Amino acid sequence: MYRSASDSRYPFSRPSGTARAAIGSVAAVVVVLAIIVACGRSRVSQPTANGSVATGSTTGPSAATPVSVPPAVSVTPTVPADVSYETAESAFAAHHYPVAVAMFEAYTARRPENPWGQYMLGLASWRAGQLDRAQQAFEAALVLDPRNVKSLVNLTRVLLEQHRPTEALTRINEALAIDSGLGEGWRVLGRVQAQAGHTDAAIDAYQAAIKIDSTDVWAMNNLGLVLINAGRYAEAVGPLARSVQLDSTVPAFGNNLGLALERSGHLTAAALAYRSALTADSTYDKARISLQRVDGKPDAPGIEPVDITSLAAQFAAEKPKGRDE
Repeated sequence: MYRSASDSRYPFSRPSGTARAAIGSVAAVVVVLAIIVACGRSRVSQPTANGSVATGSTTGPSAATPVSVPPAVSVTPTVPADVSYETAESAFAAHHYPVAVAMFEAYTARRPENPWGQYMLGLASWRAGQLDRAQQAFEAALVLDPRNVKSLVNLTRVLLEQHRPTEALTRINEALAIDSGLGEGWRVLGRVQAQAGHTDAAIDAYQAAIKIDSTDVWAMNNLGLVLINAGRYAEAVGPLARSVQLDSTVPAFGNNLGLALERSGHLTAAALAYRSALTADSTYDKARISLQRVDGKPDAPGIEPVDITSLAAQFAAEKPKGRDE
């Protein structure tokens, strides 16, 4: 999935003294939840890739012996009915998403008129992998506040993960009708158009996002991917080189740059890009496999050496097409 490290996806407020005092209770809930889940996992076999259950036992009964596997344990943390917004938000900020879901469920039951409670319930549910619940919460927030752009943008992301690009397109267009200067909105529109197979529309949307924010590295990365998928490898090098230049800590950027270079015949430069991805994250398997594919191989015949720094600078100097051009 394409997620921006710079996205402002939820309203953060500095925890008040009351919220800080409540964090201890949040931690207690998290510890109890972790213990219960760990106990459940110790009794439950892990599913295999095809959905069946693998026991993983080397000393147990043979394959011919029926094995009784207990069902997975589903644990919902118990939270007080009067949990505050700040306490629930603190759980979210600590990445305890299932706990945050339970807390915002309790909060919205008590304060159903607050659209931000529904919004945060949607955000926590999305991060917890509960897509249907996230969709319901974002839609509830929009009933309360139809012009809540954050709810529209993140509902679009959920619909994309549900592979519903037509509905996603409607929602992101609503967001851009409210705020046409939202670079994040144009970037998400690019994702929608790409998923729908509308290459030119996706390129236009990403270029609009970059015109609004010339440092939007995720829009550059996504633009490069669209160009790669369209077979326009040489064109993809510029935006991808610029994304790596701006943020070399994201291994996907280096890997994608390597892919564009490799497919345009620049194997030597591709190897360097794959190595930069591994420098960012030595466990990034895509870059490791890609490097093995090109390492030590010469460039394609007739290919001139490529200057990545110059291409990144050239892309930065170009005026991206805007939504009004």
